Amino acid sequence: MISIDLFRNEENFEAFAKDALVFREGEPGDNMYVVLEGAVDLEVKGRTVETLGPGGVLGEMTMIDGSPRSATAIVREAAKLVPIDQRRFRFLVQQTPNFSLQVMRLLADRLRRMDDRL
Repeated sequence: MISIDLFRNEENFEAFAKDALVFREGEPGDNMYVVLEGAVDLEVKGRTVETLGPGGVLGEMTMIDGSPRSATAIVREAAKLVPIDQRRFRFLVQQTPNFSLQVMRLLADRLRRMDDRL
């Protein structure tokens, strides 16, 4: 599984308790998150499709296409998540090419794993 380590020393994070809802499928999205600590389950249509640990990324699709959330994110283990809003996302894409490549690799990896399940 692909992870992003660019934020491992980030001090700006949000703490979530176990079983907390980060976002719900179908909602509009205004940021993505990178997992610093803990674990987050991604569910599509009520089915867990992936569990993310440190370095995992969730909510990135809405940063790219502006569409509503494609999954629900629920905290499996108490977690610290780094929020990345649209402004910061664009800055990172423009100023940190490696960030863009990591996000593209992450999306490709998820798509390939989903294809394998079909």
